Amino acid sequence: MSRRIDYFDDPSAPQANSIVPSANVVVVNEQGELLLIHRTDNDNWALPGGAQDLGESLPQCGARETLEETGVDVEITGLVGIYTDPRHVVLYTSNDEARQEFSVVFTARPVGGEPTPSDESREVRWVAPSEVGELTMDRSMRMRIDRYLSGETVPHLG
Repeated sequence: MSRRIDYFDDPSAPQANSIVPSANVVVVNEQGELLLIHRTDNDNWALPGGAQDLGESLPQCGARETLEETGVDVEITGLVGIYTDPRHVVLYTSNDEARQEFSVVFTARPVGGEPTPSDESREVRWVAPSEVGELTMDRSMRMRIDRYLSGETVPHLG
């Protein structure tokens, strides 16, 4: 099984050999709950998202990836931040690709669909902000969600 391994400021991390623009999306419903996925490749909870395809914008990428991973159709509404820290390297064991982090995190509202797992998500659910801290997730994902939950209005740039 292919795995995703996140390294942050880790001397044992592989040297990055690629950089791929990607989007993550903080989807919030009318009850203020966040749409999260339980990933199949690293067993962590995360925001939906993934790599940008040729011919699409990053907001389009975020909406597409959210629909593919969660079954929920969304409208992008704002920006949480840009995350490009070269100390964060993601290793994909299927092909030994070691990506330097490059993720733009958007906010969105749901406009249709129902939470439905996919090949990339073993579980999809709406999570109250007070419950997010109880879920196992990578440091970088928690940082992105915490930034949104802080109510900070200036996007993270880093």
